[in-house]
Amino acid sequence: MGSGIAQVCAQAGFQTIVREIDQTAVDAGLDRIRKFLDNGVSRGKVSAEERDATLGRLSGTTSLDPLTESDLIIEAIVESVNAKREVFQAVEPLVAPHTLLCSNTSSVCITELAASTRRPDKFAGLHFFSPVPIMSLVEVTRGLSTSDETYERVFTFAKALGKQPVTAPDRPGFIVNRLLIPYLLSAIRAYENGCGTLEDIDTAMTLGCGHPMGPFTLADFVGLDTTYYIANIMFEEFRDPALAPPPLLKRLVLAGRLGRKNGHGFFKY
Repeated sequence: MGSGIAQVCAQAGFQTIVREIDQTAVDAGLDRIRKFLDNGVSRGKVSAEERDATLGRLSGTTSLDPLTESDLIIEAIVESVNAKREVFQAVEPLVAPHTLLCSNTSSVCITELAASTRRPDKFAGLHFFSPVPIMSLVEVTRGLSTSDETYERVFTFAKALGKQPVTAPDRPGFIVNRLLIPYLLSAIRAYENGCGTLEDIDTAMTLGCGHPMGPFTLADFVGLDTTYYIANIMFEEFRDPALAPPPLLKRLVLAGRLGRKNGHGFFKY
């Protein structure tokens, strides 16, 4: 997600700095962007000049110091409230008073994250969808303290990236995951109860309902750990049994079967 967000920002003409936890991650992210753009050039979707200009607007670092002149910071790390708080508390003292702070969270409360900063009025949710360069939707979420000016700046920024922003409520799951996660959890429970094989359920939903991919292929694409984290956050908020992670999902995550990202989830890749 981070490399995809950085790519679309740079392609839209913004000078973009990617901060990662180590140099290996920096190199991997920039290489991922370079390969994506090279593929676009080979397919005639991107010109060589556009590719080179995009790469010229990108830089990578393992330090927070280069972020001092940023007008907008987008956090895109693990779905953990504590981890996100630590990131914002580390970066906030380094940036200017006007700098906006945004989280790419797919489920964490924006008001809660904003409250951990000294500028809750300049904090908003900016949730992209994967793969970021291809998916056009962005959910913009305002917390209780988000100012009108901040909301408008973030919404306008999303449009400047060539995305279609929608306003999502500050509730776990926002719009998309509030509808998607119960569907994925229901499919897992159906499988556990003998509704059909993984392959048959996926085929039934693609051919019978016109979905581009079945629930298990989609869960593997999203990441079983991400699905599990979001489900837990939503269940904690709503206490709806339909949002409780099924035992099978928990065990797959404990076994390290996370989906496409590491080659094995419901299916092997």
